[in-house]
Amino acid sequence: MNVMNYKGYCARIEYSDEDACLVGHIAGIRDVVGFHGDSVEELKTAFHEAVDDYLATCERLHRSPQRPYSGKVMLRIDPGIHAKAAMLAEAEGKSLNAWAQEALQQAIAAH
Repeated sequence: MNVMNYKGYCARIEYSDEDACLVGHIAGIRDVVGFHGDSVEELKTAFHEAVDDYLATCERLHRSPQRPYSGKVMLRIDPGIHAKAAMLAEAEGKSLNAWAQEALQQAIAAH
């Protein structure tokens, strides 16, 4: 999957064979904000305009714009995995949060 980033927003990018263009949607918010372009440069410009328009519209409506992800994650995992992760974190002198963040970063980098 290809992504673009602007002002803290991330966009998912796809190719539309039907429309013969690149299509993007802002990810991580409930509002639907889409854009398109015939080239990467057009798509990037359209993405920036879409984010700027979204923020301006929210301001005009006196509404807080949705922000993608707060940084808080609630996970429900097997208690055995939880215990092993906590022990590894403690052995490395880290909090479980710091250890889990590093593990997620490594998984993302490997992807």
